[in-house]
Amino acid sequence: MSVVPVAPPPGSAEPAAAQSPVAAPRRDLGLLLVPPPARSGWRVVLARILAMCVVELQKLRHDRTELYTRAVQPALWLLIFGETFTRIKAIPTNGIPYLDYLAPGIIAQSAMFIAIFYGIMIIWERDSGVLTKLLVTPTPRAALVAGKAFAAGVKAVIQALVVVVIAALLGVALTWNPAKLLGVAVVVLLGSAFFSCLSMSIAGIVLTRDRLMGIGQAITMPLFFGSNALYPVSLMPGWLQAVSKANPLSYEVDALRGLLIGTPAHLGSDFAVLTLSAGLGIACASALLGRLAR
Repeated sequence: MSVVPVAPPPGSAEPAAAQSPVAAPRRDLGLLLVPPPARSGWRVVLARILAMCVVELQKLRHDRTELYTRAVQPALWLLIFGETFTRIKAIPTNGIPYLDYLAPGIIAQSAMFIAIFYGIMIIWERDSGVLTKLLVTPTPRAALVAGKAFAAGVKAVIQALVVVVIAALLGVALTWNPAKLLGVAVVVLLGSAFFSCLSMSIAGIVLTRDRLMGIGQAITMPLFFGSNALYPVSLMPGWLQAVSKANPLSYEVDALRGLLIGTPAHLGSDFAVLTLSAGLGIACASALLGRLAR
């Protein structure tokens, strides 16, 4: 007598994949063989900017000497120049102690001094062959420049923190409002990004470190003294007031004073000018980067 196979009850039916020991591994292998969706558009640019910025900041792990030596000059400005002019009261500051008035200007000055010679690093990378290797990667030139510019900005923010601590120890009445301090960091970041791009643009024109050093030294003091970092714009002659209005450092100092010590400031226009300056600086440096690598 033949035996008729009995069909399993509907409730005990197992999926076909569970009955076949090969089906599940094949499905897992399929996940390994299919690449993840690639980033596109602005996500690629942001990721590469962040990557270049992190690469630049990794250099600080190997040598922190730059941060220590850069802190000496602003400390001297505050201790010697600031204390002396506070005593003699030679510069009218509308009732604000001169040391308080000077501290934001010194923060902007120290940030500019860090960024203005950043093009030397680009020339060194060109001479060592690193820049050529970076340019053949899929990274857009604008992302490459922006990453380096904002890395200079992060270094400047660290430097600004040192100056703020020194100023607080000297009795400067600074705000400790977290929102305003975040605004200070953004202002320093944007200002340093512009000056580092200015340096990289000059490097793309002069092509050598010696020429860049000479031009950097020639424009640093005019930018500093042609701003409102040391004295009010109203004390300047007419032609210097025009220079100050075209100087991004003046807008950076104005924003820092408004945020740190509460003086009247035009924060909206200050942020707009600094953002526009940083954007134009990145575009200009990106256009000249290929010339540097030839």
